[in-house]
Amino acid sequence: MTRKENLLRAIRHQAPAWVPNGMESVVTIRSPVIERPCQQGKDAFGVNWSYEEGAEGGTYPTHHGHTVTDLSCWREQLIIPDLDAVDWSAVRARAKEVDRETCLVSGFVEMGLFERSYLLLGMEAALMAYVAETSAIAELLDAIADYKIRLIERFDDAIDMDMIWYGDDWGTQGALFLPPEVWRLTVKPGTQRIYDCLKTRNIIINQHSCGKIEPIFGDMIEMGADIWNPCQPCNDLASLKKRSLGRIAFCGGIDSQFVLDRPGVTTTEVRAEVRRRIDELAAGGGYIAAPSHGVPYEQQLIDAMNDEITISGRAFYQKAASTLEKKPRVNYGRLDGGLCMRRCSSLLF
Repeated sequence: MTRKENLLRAIRHQAPAWVPNGMESVVTIRSPVIERPCQQGKDAFGVNWSYEEGAEGGTYPTHHGHTVTDLSCWREQLIIPDLDAVDWSAVRARAKEVDRETCLVSGFVEMGLFERSYLLLGMEAALMAYVAETSAIAELLDAIADYKIRLIERFDDAIDMDMIWYGDDWGTQGALFLPPEVWRLTVKPGTQRIYDCLKTRNIIINQHSCGKIEPIFGDMIEMGADIWNPCQPCNDLASLKKRSLGRIAFCGGIDSQFVLDRPGVTTTEVRAEVRRRIDELAAGGGYIAAPSHGVPYEQQLIDAMNDEITISGRAFYQKAASTLEKKPRVNYGRLDGGLCMRRCSSLLF
């Protein structure tokens, strides 16, 4: 089995041979529209960004650098990127270099509806508007969703995406940024339209959202997300796995904050964390092992993590297959053309 085949099996909950180590066999191509510049300057929406060497990501939104200063005037103040002026030749050429027999092509589209709204309005104004001017901000998000759909269509026409990494951070460490009912009235409808566009084009949806998003986890599944990353452990990941019933794959989960990036952590602790997440999330497929945040780590810790993913990620499914072979055959009959059977495993470390 190739790495591409195994990854697709993991995503589809179709008996992978091993737990993939990150997005094995995926080539990521970034959108040519600049939504977060690498240096000080403006993004494609006219928002100002500052730069600080050594800061995570380097750039951050400049204080008072937003463009929509009055929500009631957003139609006049909103700058929508001109997709006809974008040079698509570089991404088109990059996609042609990819061996599609062995690799999947993933488009990278960041700054989803919620993130783009606070970049346009400023964080404080945006959060207040979501609660006090819900209808107005919902209209703004509809306009952003219209743009995102056009971007995705043009991007897919250029590179023929198998998958998309679509980013929109909905949570903080302890809760959603928005009350769930407000998120459902504002962010969800436009995101659903974006998902619908992706589904019509048969593109795997890899939804990125940091933070604690448990209250809307069911919504994300209902909307049609295929993968959720980075699965930060401020969420009860074991419980979410049980709730998901094979309808979404988990990518991430290996604790960055309290294990990989904790001062004094040992390789033994890293290996135990890897085994814990595989045990919690790999049953029946649907798990791609990776850190819960993409920041630099000590090389010896990454080496230990990678080695343990290889060892335990294969052993988990070998053990599962051996257990199934030993069980006596039972004729359950067939319902509605087939029978879906799942196996759950629980090991304590």
